[in-house]
Amino acid sequence: MSEAVKIHPAVDAGIPPAQPGFAGGTLSCRCATDTVTVDVGAQVAHNHVCGCTKCWKPDGSLFSQVAVVARDKVTVTANGDKLAVVDPDATIQRHACTVCGVHLYGRIENKDHAFYGLDFVHPELSPQQGWAPPTFAAFVSSIIESGARPERMGAVRARLQEMGLPPYDVLSPPLMDAISTHIARQRGVLKD
Repeated sequence: MSEAVKIHPAVDAGIPPAQPGFAGGTLSCRCATDTVTVDVGAQVAHNHVCGCTKCWKPDGSLFSQVAVVARDKVTVTANGDKLAVVDPDATIQRHACTVCGVHLYGRIENKDHAFYGLDFVHPELSPQQGWAPPTFAAFVSSIIESGARPERMGAVRARLQEMGLPPYDVLSPPLMDAISTHIARQRGVLKD
């Protein structure tokens, strides 16, 4: 029954493994002409499917697919004039194509944030194969806020488990630990 649940086109047919030594690729918006391109000069980390209402999702998808990479490894290489920040008040400044709506990268500008220095990218926007695969599902309950039926959540979580994507209603435990560690250091509770 849960096999009928569609999560995201990049994972529904199976999750390909990372290629050893993979060093990044190019992300592109979905415009037929004057395509926005972004070079990502490294392998991504913490790739996951995300159910939040802020991340860009392909049409008909319950989840987005998003990962992080060092900010200095992300470079807009073509048609950057088409990019605009979706929500200037959001923690993650998501830069989207103003024509097709695709989010090319998200950046945290707050230097005190635990994830400052990391950019959020959508690896499925790349034609290159070898990106680190998604390993968990975040903010699963939030798909209800996007229109998913609450009575289908059991089937969604079962499908995620079948795919090897443990479902969380926050981030994965290691990422939540990283946030808490950052906060504890800022407050002086934890010293190195």
